[in-house]
Amino acid sequence: MWLVVVLVWLLVMAAGTYWYLFGKPSPFSMESVRPPGSLELDQKKRDTVLKQGFSLDKVPENLDAIVIGSGIGGLTAAAVLAKAGKKVLVLEQHDQAGGCCHTYIEKGFEFDVGLHYIGQMHENSLLRIAMDQITEGQMQFVKLEQHFDTITIGSGEERREYTIYSGKTEMEAHLKKQFPNDTKAIEEFFKFMKVSASEKTHYLATLKLIPQWLALFLLKSGIAHLASSIFRHSGYSALELANSLTSNKDLHIIFSYFFYGVPPRDSSSVINALLLHHYKRGAYYPRGGGSEIPFHIIPVIQKSGGNVLVRAHVSRVLVDKDGAACGVAVRKGQEEVEVKAPVVISNCGIFNTLRKFLPPEIHTKPEVQDRLNMMKHGKGSFLVFSGFNATQEELGIGSTNLWLFKSNDMDDMMDTFFSLSKDEAPDNIPMMFITFPSAKDPTSKIRHPGKSCMTILAMVNYEWFEEWKDMTVRKRGDDYMEYKMRFANKLFDWACLHFPKLRDKVAQSHANDVATPLTNVHYLGAQRGAMYSSEHNLDRFHAEAIARNRCSTPVKNLYISGQDVFSCGIAGALHGGLLCASTVLDHIVYIDLLLLKMKLKRKKAKEMAKL
Repeated sequence: MWLVVVLVWLLVMAAGTYWYLFGKPSPFSMESVRPPGSLELDQKKRDTVLKQGFSLDKVPENLDAIVIGSGIGGLTAAAVLAKAGKKVLVLEQHDQAGGCCHTYIEKGFEFDVGLHYIGQMHENSLLRIAMDQITEGQMQFVKLEQHFDTITIGSGEERREYTIYSGKTEMEAHLKKQFPNDTKAIEEFFKFMKVSASEKTHYLATLKLIPQWLALFLLKSGIAHLASSIFRHSGYSALELANSLTSNKDLHIIFSYFFYGVPPRDSSSVINALLLHHYKRGAYYPRGGGSEIPFHIIPVIQKSGGNVLVRAHVSRVLVDKDGAACGVAVRKGQEEVEVKAPVVISNCGIFNTLRKFLPPEIHTKPEVQDRLNMMKHGKGSFLVFSGFNATQEELGIGSTNLWLFKSNDMDDMMDTFFSLSKDEAPDNIPMMFITFPSAKDPTSKIRHPGKSCMTILAMVNYEWFEEWKDMTVRKRGDDYMEYKMRFANKLFDWACLHFPKLRDKVAQSHANDVATPLTNVHYLGAQRGAMYSSEHNLDRFHAEAIARNRCSTPVKNLYISGQDVFSCGIAGALHGGLLCASTVLDHIVYIDLLLLKMKLKRKKAKEMAKL
């Protein structure tokens, strides 16, 4: 009798698992991808897609879901749901869609806000297939120079410069040439990067897709650790890994040079390794600029009856009598307009979602507070946008990015800098990132002839700018202007040491446009100005924390997408959207992507066989 019961139970479980994995139709298909069209240069036509303002008559009826925020995470989730036949409304508080993928034009200069480069866009990569599906093949990417990053450590006569090359074998080989006494350490790091990070990352994502009780059981019982070491390595700090491989501090910087506001001591070895691996097969840039991504995703959402509306300030998430999310309230002038839907997805970060949008009686609940306590606020971002009346040839610039560090001890640099007073900080910036978007996109010469642009990024404390947070944007007074320009001028001067022709060619009408954490709060809705959202610290990447930090929330029908789901950056946010769509649809769309990848590979093999 018991044997029969067990067999029946196993059969039911097997059937349920099969249905969960394969029982629903795929939202993806080869047929949906078509050859890319010509680049749309008419700004008015682009604005009809990217800048459609909110009004009730533009809100579709009988919505299946509402997405708050039009960053790549929100748009990805919306597009996948749309391809599954769902009617989705995306609401954006800024005056154009795209989040960190949007661009803005100021006095003839076009600046990308947050997309500096992206990896894994080579043919038939999983990320490229996902991008092709959500844009229906309309995105084109320019592969940047093989030498895609330069890392500079120290200053004056003590300055050392290292170059990072892309390529399956070239990246490792080129580093060995620069560190001939550390070839073994580099080999071990790349082995870790390949085996422990890139090949097993899907195990970490799986923790977010299977039932939470099952994920925690597999981890606490040790079964998961028997399957892969990645569950242990994800909670292993980048500094511990570097120290175990070499005592060369310059090489330590190389292993963790993608700074996102967390020192190597407190960051995950797996995440840092993944960031470098991301560019192993090449660094890419969207042809036409970052705004091409939302420009081509939005029609996919609209095709299923949905829409993407801007200047839509969501003030709160509506909750029904049972405590479930049932829509949002949008602030329209002095009034609120309610928009109902059975599913609400927030791409605005965990803090905005659970603390700002929910009523007090909900966000003070222990289960909601427990979820909030899992995360910490990220560091603020400070950006300088500079325009130049010169070509890249005249300026001596190229598509290669520059990462600058005052010393080779990142932990000490960051600890010292972030402990400085507000007045001390501008004169002691220890690290920054420089990129030239106009040099990466060949269409820039057509769209903005004779002009070039530069973006500088640094991480700062939100508290240094907090005293001006309640003042109106662009009207924060002379003290604020003077303070932010102290940062901007120091950063610009540092950049000119490496690119001396910049200073004479900078456009007087657009010398330095500056975005402080307060700017990021106003335009991007970034909590405390953190463009990378919640802090990507080590606690967040312990296996059990990964399993608990999922797209579903303690509030029924309310979901999280974007960088707070898995990791930072454009690719990380896109994966957050795929994970969110999987959760909402109760269907793992990654399996559909993998099956599609296999079909495309077979198709390519047949085509090659005919040659």
